[in-house]
Amino acid sequence: MARSRSSTARLLYTLHSSISASPKSPPSPITALLHLHRHYSAAPSLRVKDDKDPWWKESMEKVRNIGISAHIDSGKTTLTERVLYYTGRIHEIHEVRGKDGVGAKMDSMELEREKGITIQSAATYCTWKDYQVNIIDTPGHVDFTIEVERALRVLDGAILVLCSVGGVQSQSITVDRQMRRYEVPRIAFINKLDRMGADPWRVLNQARKKLRHHSAAVQIPIGLEEDFQGLVDLVQLKAYSFQGSSGEKVVTEDIPADMQAMVSEKRRELIEAVSDVDDQLAELFLSDEPISSADLEAAIRRATIARKFIPVFMGSAFKNKGVQPLLDGVLSYLPCPLEVDNFALDQSKKEEKVKLSGTPAGHMVALAFKLEERQFGQLTYLRIYEGVLKKGDFITNINTGKKIKVSKLGRMHSDSMEDIQEAHAGQIVAVFGLDCASGDTFTDGSVKYTMTSMNVPEPVVSLAVSPVSKDSGKQFSKALNRFQREDPTFRVGLDPESGQTIISGMGELHLEVYVERIKREYKVDATVGKPRVNFRETITQRAEFDYLHKKQSGGQGQYGRVCGYMEPLPEGSETKFEFENLMIGQAIPSNFIPHIEKGFREAANSGSLIGFPVENIRVVLTDGASHAVDSSELAFRLASIYAFRQCYAKCKPVILEPVMLVELKVPTEFQGTVAGDLNRRKGIIVGNDQEGDDSVINALVPLNNMFGYSTSLRSMTQGKGEFTMEYKEHAPVSSDVQTQLINAHKPKTAE
Repeated sequence: MARSRSSTARLLYTLHSSISASPKSPPSPITALLHLHRHYSAAPSLRVKDDKDPWWKESMEKVRNIGISAHIDSGKTTLTERVLYYTGRIHEIHEVRGKDGVGAKMDSMELEREKGITIQSAATYCTWKDYQVNIIDTPGHVDFTIEVERALRVLDGAILVLCSVGGVQSQSITVDRQMRRYEVPRIAFINKLDRMGADPWRVLNQARKKLRHHSAAVQIPIGLEEDFQGLVDLVQLKAYSFQGSSGEKVVTEDIPADMQAMVSEKRRELIEAVSDVDDQLAELFLSDEPISSADLEAAIRRATIARKFIPVFMGSAFKNKGVQPLLDGVLSYLPCPLEVDNFALDQSKKEEKVKLSGTPAGHMVALAFKLEERQFGQLTYLRIYEGVLKKGDFITNINTGKKIKVSKLGRMHSDSMEDIQEAHAGQIVAVFGLDCASGDTFTDGSVKYTMTSMNVPEPVVSLAVSPVSKDSGKQFSKALNRFQREDPTFRVGLDPESGQTIISGMGELHLEVYVERIKREYKVDATVGKPRVNFRETITQRAEFDYLHKKQSGGQGQYGRVCGYMEPLPEGSETKFEFENLMIGQAIPSNFIPHIEKGFREAANSGSLIGFPVENIRVVLTDGASHAVDSSELAFRLASIYAFRQCYAKCKPVILEPVMLVELKVPTEFQGTVAGDLNRRKGIIVGNDQEGDDSVINALVPLNNMFGYSTSLRSMTQGKGEFTMEYKEHAPVSSDVQTQLINAHKPKTAE
């Protein structure tokens, strides 16, 4: 049958572009055909097919953008290593802690291999059954939570890894909350079924209770712990065993006879769970019609993409079992970029919300979600949401208005980059030489769209750092500037009293890693002060202010009067500071109002109790007075600052301290000792569960009392206890602690 005209045109365009991408010397016809063959094999989108579908449809349907997230030590990086091995991206399996001197591919940083933890999220891509899977492996430690935030912001689907022994842990809850925030469809993978005490059904029930998951198993294990042999697929009704030196051969077998009853029961449970949220399957189920594997698979896909259901897979990444069926599950149940709704804000129409088509046919829109400083400059990770990005294109940074040329375009494989000529919507790429910040939006210049930003938590711990040698000051500043650009939760500031450089972050480990990186990557030895807690101040009652700032010293004087009141903001307010002008008439000319607000904001940066920022405060301006000659912007700014200070004491201010949610897992015999120690640290125990021989204690503890806790816990539990903590909220300190803090602050201010 003759090809249609547009198909032929597409074929010629492919041939032409493959030739023009070659060196300048004219290629032979064979070279041209080879180029065309490469294009065919590399991009399914360019294969000639029915004209009813646009050229990119097949290509985009065969893309999956996924993240792998979990609590620390649940096996995320081990799982990614196996995925890369089975998809042919790497040819040897290396373990996470780098005992063989190599370490996992995705932990490319020397520090990650030493500590056996993931610090930075790393991107890679692989091909599985003709599908391109872009993967981001994220850290599990709460100190690096921003890495998870920014990965989930740009992904279409995710795998939530749960440990079959540890179950749903504190960071599993945090990661799940982040997935909900960005509305990411997900599948769950219960890992480590080979471990002593593995119980996938307990973990599944925990996920339903603690994470409120509407979920059911799509697989059941054949044996557990040392006897873990393989899996039964409840959708296809097949048994799998994993053979070969690295489990690379998946052998399909009949379901063992002694498991038939359990398989029937669990399959019915799966069908019931999906029927609750999928009308098409519910009709078949209620009319008692036989439900085929295809019907069930389609229903699970619909329910998963609609975020109404979470299919649960099982296996052991370390023992090379269950990874290939999990990859099949990613293709079967997680969405392609066309099935996810993404929205942008149109800056030319007062930030009106615009739904992006998500196809290569639209205007080019991309989000810079992660920055990395490399030897040859800044590497920017982009997620393309719409349109096509080609090497050599000029793109516009909507946040800064700058136009930039794309000189180098590539796809990342951990720390190595593979050059490509172009990429389209739905792909994750890396670009060299873009001057931008994390969260900036790029377009082709024809539209002024910005993508919604990601949630950046506030830092809770600060350290004073300074270079040992004065000569290394330049390198020290360079390192801090780079880390600030890369990590939005890492902040650098100057202590106005001591003149020291203060770095702030999400926890002790977070800052410890950056100090170590300054030493290794920039060869700068730094001295570190005692960790300092980021307190806050707030007010507890309303008070009036009426302040006249008047100064006459020859020439033009200063005159400004402000009247009004300050009051606490209601609980749960989104803003931390509000200014409202309720003045009637023109007692103060309107051009001075912004400077009055600026003065109050400036004063709120440093409360008079211990000099920390004041939060949850509303300032209302009701009246004032001005002078025809002596009133100025400066006069009103100063009047506001002095009015704030005068009124602040009358508002009964209190100090707020960061309170951490601490989860401890300790052998039951040490429970009493650990609980007593938490009480001494002014902790409040909010939960206590039993897991086998261990007690799991949840407590709210002030961060100020948690420094050096890991050492204390080890000595109390003979090294058997472990804990994780994450920021919960800022809460008022007790009156005795407030007095202590104020007295400690007085000598500093008196100096």
